[in-house]
Amino acid sequence: MAYKISDDCISCGSCAEGCPAGAIAEGDGKYEINADACVDCGACAETCPVGAPQQA
Repeated sequence: MAYKISDDCISCGSCAEGCPAGAIAEGDGKYEINADACVDCGACAETCPVGAPQQA
């Protein structure tokens, strides 16, 4: 199951930098995870200072 970024996102980019699959990109007002590219590793959740990435 892929991760999803909640509205708690502060658009700092730490999740995108930590994603080994390159599945995270800046969206409209917050970062977004491409579910098809997400490998469900949790690296984004570990690097996010506000806990925005969560399992969908």
